[in-house]
Amino acid sequence: MRSIRLLCTSVLLGLWTCSALAADWKVGIARVDITPEKPVWMAGYAARDHLPEGTIHPLWAKALAIEDSAGSRLVVVTTDLIGMPRELGDAVCARAKKSTGIDRGRVLLNFSHTHCGPVVLACAPVAYGLTSEQHADAEAYARTLQDKLVKLIEAASADLRPARLAYGEGKATFAINRRARRTLKKGEPVDRSALVPVDHSVPVLRVTDAQGKVAAVLFGYACHNTTTPIYHYNGDYAGYAQIALEAAHPGATALFMIGCGGDSNPDPRGKIELAEQYGKSLAAAVDKALAGKLQPVGGRLSTAYEVVDLPVVDPPTKKELEERRGQGNKYHQRLTERLLAQLEKEGSIPATVPCPIQVVRFGEDLSIVAIAGEAVIDYALRLKEEFAGQRLWVASYSNSVPAYIPSERVLKEGGYEGATAMVYFGIHGPFLPGVEDRVVGAVRRLMDLCR
Repeated sequence: MRSIRLLCTSVLLGLWTCSALAADWKVGIARVDITPEKPVWMAGYAARDHLPEGTIHPLWAKALAIEDSAGSRLVVVTTDLIGMPRELGDAVCARAKKSTGIDRGRVLLNFSHTHCGPVVLACAPVAYGLTSEQHADAEAYARTLQDKLVKLIEAASADLRPARLAYGEGKATFAINRRARRTLKKGEPVDRSALVPVDHSVPVLRVTDAQGKVAAVLFGYACHNTTTPIYHYNGDYAGYAQIALEAAHPGATALFMIGCGGDSNPDPRGKIELAEQYGKSLAAAVDKALAGKLQPVGGRLSTAYEVVDLPVVDPPTKKELEERRGQGNKYHQRLTERLLAQLEKEGSIPATVPCPIQVVRFGEDLSIVAIAGEAVIDYALRLKEEFAGQRLWVASYSNSVPAYIPSERVLKEGGYEGATAMVYFGIHGPFLPGVEDRVVGAVRRLMDLCR
C-alpha cells in the first residue's frame, strides 16, 4: 500500500510540475507572407543578371512572443531574407515598441540568409548594380516589409496563451566548411570528414499548448542557405525544412534561426532538388529530437543587448579614392564611388562596423546568443566551450548583417570571409586583429547581466 501511495504522490508531483511549467509561460505565434508582390531583384548572388522568374514557395516572416510569469517578454522574429541593415531593424522595433511596449533588446530578428529572396537595400549594397527603377522597387519593398514586420510583432504579442517550453538537440550532416573545401585541387576526391571546422548540431525549442499539442518549433542549423542560384523565390533548405515540419505537425508553426554558418555550405549543391533533400533531412533531425527526451525550460526570462564597434583598417583618403576611380572590377569601382559620396555627405568614412550582440536567458535552463553579421563557425565552437555545462544556442545573422564576422583564425588566413568580401558590404578594408575577442567579450558581459 505504501508503494502505491508513493507512486501516486510521484504522479501528482509530476502533474503539478507540468502544470507549473504551463503557467510559467505564455506564447503568441504569428506569421506573414513577405514574398514581393512585384518582382524585386534577388539577393545573394552578385552574378545574377535579370529579375526573378517566379516563386517556388512563399517567403515567410514568423514571430514567437514569449512571456514569463513576471511579465517579461521576448519576441523572436525569423525571416526568409538574405539579411537586413541595422537601421531597418531598429525602425521596425521602434514602431513596435510604441504599440506593444517591448524594448529593442527584447526583439530578436534573425534572417535565414536564403540567396533566393529579394534584395533588402543597404544590405551588401555594392553587390548589386540596380537601375533607378529596380532601386525604387526595392525601396518600395523595404517599406512594405517594415509595415508587415511591425504588424507581425503586434499580432504575436496580442495572442499570448499558456504554453510549455522544452529544449533538445538533433544532428544534421550536410554542411561542410567551405574554406576547407577551397583548399582541394580540382578533381581531388572529397573527404567530408576533413572539411572542418563545422557544427552539425540542430538546436530545437518546442512549444506545446495547454493541451500538450505542438504549437511551434524553433530550430536552427549553422549553414549558408546557398544550395541553388536559380531565379525563383524560395527559402532554400531552411524553407523546405519548415514546410516539412509543418506538414508533419498540422497546425504548428516552424521557425528557422540560422547559426554561425558564415564559412559553411551545403554540400553538394547546385540543384533545387538538393535544397528540398537537405530541408527534409533537417526536418527529420528536428523530429528525432522532438521524439526524444526534451528538457523542460522554465525560470526567469532575461535579455541583454549591446552594439559593439568592430574596428577596421584605416580608411583611404579622398585623394587616394580619387586616384582609384575607374580602377579594379565593377565592385571595387562601385565601392570607390560609394566612399567618395560618403565623404561628401558625412565628412568622413567610418573606421568601425557596428555589430549588435544579444543574449536571451531562460533562467539556468537555456541561453541564446545572437550575433550580427555572417559569423563563422569558430564563434559557436568557442562559446560552447567557454560556457560548457550550460545549454547554449548560438545564432548568427541576427538583428543586422553588416559584414562577415571572421574569427581571429579566419582573419589571419584572409581570403573571402576574412577580407575580400568586405567590398560587397561597402566597407573599405578588413577588420583589425582582436575582432573575435571583442565579440566574445561582449557575450560574456551580456551573459553576466542576464544572471
